[in-house]
Amino acid sequence: MLEYLAAGDSFEDLLAEFPDLEREDLQACMEFANQSLKLKSRHLVLP
Repeated sequence: MLEYLAAGDSFEDLLAEFPDLEREDLQACMEFANQSLKLKSRHLVLP
């Protein structure tokens, strides 16, 4: 789902393309990605 969103598709586009999904599913994907990036950025070592 994140790849579709990154390519410019909207939530509405994805909900039309994947009728089994609900808006909350997409919001959960976004929240998961957000939390993953926060954790990953804590572990980055800057030269």
